[in-house]
Amino acid sequence: MLILVRHGRTAANKAGQLQGRLDQDLDEVGQRQAIAVSDMVKAMGPVNEVVSSPLKRAQQTAAQFGMPVKTDERFLELSYGIFEGVKHADVPSEVWTNWRKDFAYVPEGGESLAALDARVRSACVDLAERASESNVVVVSHVSPMKSAVAWALGVDIGISWTCHLDHASVCRIAFRDGNAILTTFNETATIDLDRPD
Repeated sequence: MLILVRHGRTAANKAGQLQGRLDQDLDEVGQRQAIAVSDMVKAMGPVNEVVSSPLKRAQQTAAQFGMPVKTDERFLELSYGIFEGVKHADVPSEVWTNWRKDFAYVPEGGESLAALDARVRSACVDLAERASESNVVVVSHVSPMKSAVAWALGVDIGISWTCHLDHASVCRIAFRDGNAILTTFNETATIDLDRPD
């Protein structure tokens, strides 16, 4: 099984900002989410391997599995270029239109969805054989996870605009006769957001 895990929340997430390659730590809620999601995944069966994006929020989430973590830069979040750190609501509407209509659109200093999709699909292909024989956890970000789901479903990255993934959510991809099969999408563990630390 290929088990995709989105990192826990950061301050930028809480503020509604495009985070991209901004390398922030998990906030207090994100730390609790990381513990909860790792416990949820481990409760479903053994974890044989953990792979992570190199960004701190992903590495800190991956660390909760208590295993060595292999870093794979292909699971990095999309680079939003000049829009990193900008609140979603403050990104010009024409930029959102460009992203939705043209997968090759590159914001100044950023990366296209097409480029992200190519690197993530390459990583999924490389992991497929191992994940068909063992449980491989990949801790990543919202856009790479949607790309991996699109790969499993045999569709294009355009599904990014018609699905939602929560922080510390899980998508599971099984393999049958060499074919990827999406078995779950946006599984989340419950945490008490009001609990004092």
